[in-house]
Amino acid sequence: MSDIVNDFNAYRSKMNAEIMADNNKVIKRIFNLDTNAYAPGALDVKTKELLGLVASTVLRCDDCVKYHLESSHKAGLSKAEVVEALSIATLIGGTIVIPHLRRAYEFWDALENQK
Repeated sequence: MSDIVNDFNAYRSKMNAEIMADNNKVIKRIFNLDTNAYAPGALDVKTKELLGLVASTVLRCDDCVKYHLESSHKAGLSKAEVVEALSIATLIGGTIVIPHLRRAYEFWDALENQK
């Protein structure tokens, strides 16, 4: 697996474990709400992941973009679908989003090149 993907997932897992170890009810409920929001419902998982990806890109949250890229990849979205969503995010977010777009392309390529 690519180092960029491995490093991201290792850090995320480590820090999520530390956060959950504090046993804060509000934080646990927020994490649970986030998990449940992306479950299948009136919208399918692929659509929800693309919505999350666009929102994360516009908000310029690189960790969030990586999370939604990996979830999109696991859900079976194609690069063409992801790029189209990123094009909407760039349109809405403006040129300030372009550095995040670059990192998104880099991370997607890493996901596709996993062994």
